[in-house]
Amino acid sequence: MKITITGRQVEVTQDFRNHIEKKLAKFDKYFRDDATAKVKVGKKPNLETVELTVVSQGTIFRSEQAEDTAMNALDLCIYSIERQIRKNKTRLEKRLRKDVFVKGSDAYVPSPDPTDESDDENTVVREKTFRLKPMSTDEAIMQMNLLGHSFFVYVNDADGQVNVVYRRNDGRYGNIMPEQ
Repeated sequence: MKITITGRQVEVTQDFRNHIEKKLAKFDKYFRDDATAKVKVGKKPNLETVELTVVSQGTIFRSEQAEDTAMNALDLCIYSIERQIRKNKTRLEKRLRKDVFVKGSDAYVPSPDPTDESDDENTVVREKTFRLKPMSTDEAIMQMNLLGHSFFVYVNDADGQVNVVYRRNDGRYGNIMPEQ
């Protein structure tokens, strides 16, 4: 797994870099060698934040945690992503390493920048681009949940149209599709 570590308003020490690499080695049993991990370490008032994003074969796992120490935040991020993998294991089995969930086997959309503040509420403060790939509605819901977002834009593999799946206030899901 290729690991990129960056610090926002904080210097990441070599000891902490080594700790991150050691902790992320735990994910080698789930992902193939082409997986990438991005770790962003930052500070908020009285808290240290860690944002962990793991990308493997187009599937994105993301977690962001704020704790009193960056080590604690990293541990929570690792736990959160591992929980996401286990929760969605049946859907993810074809994308993760083969036999990763076999008994006895050995085998993370950046958040908005808090410094970007605008007085005008109708001003776009951030733009984001990403590649749309064809997928089913169930797969889009899983991807949205893995990212921790409330909506997800995707190309529906059934009709090739751009759709938006979203989480409703009642906890169920909705799908917005263009009129034919």
